[in-house]
Amino acid sequence: MTMNDFSALIQARHTVRDFTDAQLSEETVAQILEDTRYAPSWSNTRGYRIALATGETREKLVAAYLREFDAMAVAQKSKTAPDCDGDYDIFARYPDELRARQVEVGIGLYQHLGITREDRAGRNAQMRRNFEAFGAPVVGLVFIHRDFLPYSALDAGLMLQTLFLSASAHGIDSCPLGVLAGWRRPANEVFNVPADYALVTGFALGYGTDAPINGFRAAHPSVTLIEPK
Repeated sequence: MTMNDFSALIQARHTVRDFTDAQLSEETVAQILEDTRYAPSWSNTRGYRIALATGETREKLVAAYLREFDAMAVAQKSKTAPDCDGDYDIFARYPDELRARQVEVGIGLYQHLGITREDRAGRNAQMRRNFEAFGAPVVGLVFIHRDFLPYSALDAGLMLQTLFLSASAHGIDSCPLGVLAGWRRPANEVFNVPADYALVTGFALGYGTDAPINGFRAAHPSVTLIEPK
């Protein structure tokens, strides 16, 4: 692979939000995981775990998450706080310096879909799609060691980017699913998760459709460099 090939691979990978029901072969998933183990890690500690759900396990996990979404929708309708039990508060306000980018991508996505701010039903329907992993056949959850922060989180990020790039190289699309970290119950219901590992994000793997939503592209700001004194 040349440098141009690698740059093309990185720039071609994008978040897919609608998947076909075509299954990934066990061999392909195994190859992606084999590549993923070569991600760099702090002192080679690899303080993260992955839970992968396919087949019946995937159906159980998605059903559990959809119950959480439906309960949240009822709570929001009655103007009460959702019963989140995640290890981190995913609904916390973003720092002012970063919030503009969060708002920009959110507005851009819903404008791309033609969903207005006033269309609460449309917004809820689109949000619910997150909880069913947009139909992807493989749903993953990423856990980080609670007692090794921030390094376990750093390692998990390096691992997940490696996983996504390997998936792209194998012709597989991907989507990070940070909203799944808001609820721990579904993970504990389906997997034997060690208590000292915290849920930090979810993700989806599969083959993207030609649905209009998959034409959306977020902005990619340049890396911000800190100037010397």
